[in-house]
Amino acid sequence: MKLTTDHIQQSNTKLKKEHQRKFDFLAESLDQRGLDVSELIQKIKDLQIAIPSWALGAGGTRFGRFSGAGEPATLIHKIQDVGILHALNKSNNAVSLHIPWDTPQDYEAIKQIADEVQIGFDAVNSNTFQDQAGQLQSYKYGSLANSEQAVRDLAVQHNKEVIEIGKKLGSKALTVWLADGASFPGQHSLRKALQNTYSSLQEIYKDLPEDWKMLVEYKPYEPNFYSTVIQDWGTSFLLANKLGPKAFTLVDLGHHLPNTNIEQIVATLMTEKKLGGFHFNDSKYGDDDLTVGSIKPYQLFLIFHELIRGFDETENPPLSWMIDASHNLKDPLEDLLQSVEAIKISYAQALLVDQKALESAQESHDVTAAQDILQDAYRTDVRPLLAEAIRQSGGAISAIDAYRNLNVREQLIKERGKSSKASGL
Repeated sequence: MKLTTDHIQQSNTKLKKEHQRKFDFLAESLDQRGLDVSELIQKIKDLQIAIPSWALGAGGTRFGRFSGAGEPATLIHKIQDVGILHALNKSNNAVSLHIPWDTPQDYEAIKQIADEVQIGFDAVNSNTFQDQAGQLQSYKYGSLANSEQAVRDLAVQHNKEVIEIGKKLGSKALTVWLADGASFPGQHSLRKALQNTYSSLQEIYKDLPEDWKMLVEYKPYEPNFYSTVIQDWGTSFLLANKLGPKAFTLVDLGHHLPNTNIEQIVATLMTEKKLGGFHFNDSKYGDDDLTVGSIKPYQLFLIFHELIRGFDETENPPLSWMIDASHNLKDPLEDLLQSVEAIKISYAQALLVDQKALESAQESHDVTAAQDILQDAYRTDVRPLLAEAIRQSGGAISAIDAYRNLNVREQLIKERGKSSKASGL
């Protein structure tokens, strides 16, 4: 299924008058605060978030997976689904592929289909956390950190192959997340595991094209529960620094212990010019992979506040923006639409912060004023601003309403069947 301009305009017709009323009211208020509404809209338009190929079907937990209907069974289907999202919200102009789950068979055909729906290819993601059919060595006890050279060599070679796949597609980044670690004290040498990881990453880094980034992800626990080799931002930062200028830390919002101050991590990494990008999601307890903004929207706002300050005050390079979520209950496309909206709402709210007033309050130690300045921006309903940015770009004023009114899921079921399951999971 491919959404057309007529589809979108049809959806917008009934909402346009009320949207205009809300937008005019907000625009007048922002103008009175000395904010350039046109500039805000352009910044909102410019923020594009890549969709992960693994999030377009039902996810699940270790207890089970409840597949939906009309899921994308092929890579072509997945790219078409990203095209549907982008047609609706004009905010998802790229897909982030997971290899080998979504290895292209015909690169030119895949690129042509992506071009037809105006989709590019963001970071490619390697997979050394599970064994593939016919694999000669096992990752059961680790991959890049494994004590056996043959296993490490296999994992290194896989990452190099992923780079080659990305080069054919026009990607410019490799994301490395490792499950390597231990579930019991004494299972392996903590120091040797880290050194093996660094040595393996060095071999991968050598094959990285000059205009590419290596994004080193971290996670405190799971699937190992005693230790994880790259368990926190400090370890990722250490490895990225040692590897060289093309290596950066990737922040996954769910990869932190409860109540971690993620915004402080963001500020520190940007100061050191080592923040590479994000995997957006939300969580209550751990790596829950819930809809972005569904649990801790204020934290998301504070993260974007630090990002905006960092863009102005540091020399951190441009970031990779991606979602990493698992949808066990909702329609995956609806969940992704909600996540993208939450990301852009937090970004827009952060753009409203009076930075000069905040800096003045900070310098004079006026804690009350500093809090009020932040929360004044956070409590502003910027949804009409976001809707206007999308409308001007040719998208739907309300993406969820359009998705439902146009019966997108029903059409996908008709085309793919009720039993069609997402590939790769």
